[in-house]
Amino acid sequence: MRWIWIDRIEEFEPRHRALAVKNVSLAEEHLHDHWSAYPVMPTSLMIEGMAQTGGILVGQACDFAHDVVLAKITRADFSDIVVPGDQLTYEAVIENLADEAASIKGTVRKNGQVIGEITMMFSHANNSLAGLELPEGFVFTGSFQRMVEPFLEQSND
Repeated sequence: MRWIWIDRIEEFEPRHRALAVKNVSLAEEHLHDHWSAYPVMPTSLMIEGMAQTGGILVGQACDFAHDVVLAKITRADFSDIVVPGDQLTYEAVIENLADEAASIKGTVRKNGQVIGEITMMFSHANNSLAGLELPEGFVFTGSFQRMVEPFLEQSND
């Protein structure tokens, strides 16, 4: 099973910015495993949601030619909890983009209010840069790529 921590991309500016949405639902099994008496969204999964949002942004900047993997979380500060019924938005902005790696600054909002700031770095871990043998589609499945297709089609019009 592949866990995807974003529901959709709402805004996408290639090579610059992405805004993704995650609706937190009581139907999500991981919420019951975290604190069964008071289910909350673990911050580690919010960090992963930001990594997926930023990873899609960085991956698209290279036309998905590289497998983009999270290399380092530089900063992750959260000021509130998230419970079922809340809506998260992940805003990722590219700070640096190079052939070998990229970094993003991320903002996490709960129901429109900022509750988190994250900075992270990504590595382009494809075979030619890192000498790794990664399986085809290791990072960018069709699901991730389809999320940005409508925005790319608009920019080509």
